[in-house]
Amino acid sequence: MTDDDFRCHVGSRDDGEPLAGTAPTDSAFLFVEYPGAWGRQAVAESRLPEAVKGHLDGLSGVRVQLIRRHGGVGGPGVRVFHAVAYGDGFAVRTASLPDAEALLDLDLERDLTDHDGALWLGCTNGRRDRCCAEIGRPITAALAARWPEETWETTHLGGHRFSGTLLALPSGHTLGRLTTDNVVDACAEIEAGGVPLDLSRGRAGRSGVDQVRELHVLGGGSPDVEVVELPGPVLRQSCGDLKLKATTRFEVVPAPSTTVL
Repeated sequence: MTDDDFRCHVGSRDDGEPLAGTAPTDSAFLFVEYPGAWGRQAVAESRLPEAVKGHLDGLSGVRVQLIRRHGGVGGPGVRVFHAVAYGDGFAVRTASLPDAEALLDLDLERDLTDHDGALWLGCTNGRRDRCCAEIGRPITAALAARWPEETWETTHLGGHRFSGTLLALPSGHTLGRLTTDNVVDACAEIEAGGVPLDLSRGRAGRSGVDQVRELHVLGGGSPDVEVVELPGPVLRQSCGDLKLKATTRFEVVPAPSTTVL
C-alpha cells in the first residue's frame, strides 16, 4: 500500500482499536462560524482578521473550533455557540454576530442566550486528515438532509482514525466510525435519549477513564468496577503524516472486594 492509499480509519478498524475513552476531554468549546477554506491549523490559517485570530488564541480554558453549513454556505452574520460541561452534558448558549470583528467584544458570560435543541457537529477538515473529508462530508450531508438547522461541519475533533466523527450537543456524546448508512439512526437514538454504544467514543468533557466507565454501565455492566488506563500499541494515527504515535487502552476490572472481619 502506498502512502497515498493509506487511510487511517481503515488501519484503526483493522487493528481492532477500541473507540471507548477517546472523546475530547475539553470541558468548554467555542464554535465560530467561518465558511471559508480550512487549513490544517484551522483558526491560525484562516482569513479571519489577525486581531480576531489573536483574540481566539488567547482565550483560556476554551477549545475554539470553526463551523460551517454543509456546502460552505454562510451567514448572514456569524453564528457562535459556547458549550460548557454541566452535569450529564453541556450547557449551550449562542449568539448571531454581525461580523467576525464582533468577537473581540463578545462577553461569553453576558452576551449569549440559551440554545435549545440538538447540534450535530461532524468533523470535515480534510486538510487535517483525508478521512475527515472523505467520510465526514457525506455524513454531514446525510444529517443536513434530516436536520438542516442542527447540522454543522466542524474542524478537528481529534481521532481522525475513527472517521467519521461527530460531537452531539448538548449530550456531549462523541461518535466514531460513522457512515452514511448509520449516522442518521445513531443521531436519532441520541435525540431519543439513548446512546449507540457500538459507535460511541464516550462523553466529551470527561476523562478517558470516566468515559469508559460510563459506557460500561450504559451497556449493562456493574458500576462496581475500576477502569485502568494502559499503554497501547504504537500506530500511525493519521493520513496527514507518517509519524507513529503511542495509543491508550482501557481495561475494566472488578473493584477490589472489601472483607469485613
